[in-house]
Amino acid sequence: MNWGHKIIIVFAVFVAGMIFLVYKSSTQNIELVTQDYYGKELVYQQKIDEAKRTAMLSDTVVIKLVAQEIMIIFPKDFKAQQITGEATLYVPANEKKDIQKQFSVTDGPVTIGVPGNYHGLTYIKINWSVDGVKYYYEHKIII
Repeated sequence: MNWGHKIIIVFAVFVAGMIFLVYKSSTQNIELVTQDYYGKELVYQQKIDEAKRTAMLSDTVVIKLVAQEIMIIFPKDFKAQQITGEATLYVPANEKKDIQKQFSVTDGPVTIGVPGNYHGLTYIKINWSVDGVKYYYEHKIII
């Protein structure tokens, strides 16, 4: 085999590899983190302020996984106060598994039921307010 044939073989392998990569990338499922990405990006400074406010509390938010439930226990700073907000279980791998729950509690934890087929990396994002002051907390767990 002379050098001309080798060049043609290398070129053919390269073209076949490129065609394979184009096919593979076109069949890849790419989900956005959120549909309104740019709108949420504009108000991100508010989330930073809410997270700083949460960090200044005397205790931290406690997240416990008990059986098929996630239990959210708020700091003692809010004892006997009305807490209203929303908890989101965000699964980066599958948008369809995301769970949102509105809550309003005075004392005691917030519980979120977790389906049996719910496995993998999950972010728990909690937005809540007490007396008009907003807070934000995010925690990563593997279920």
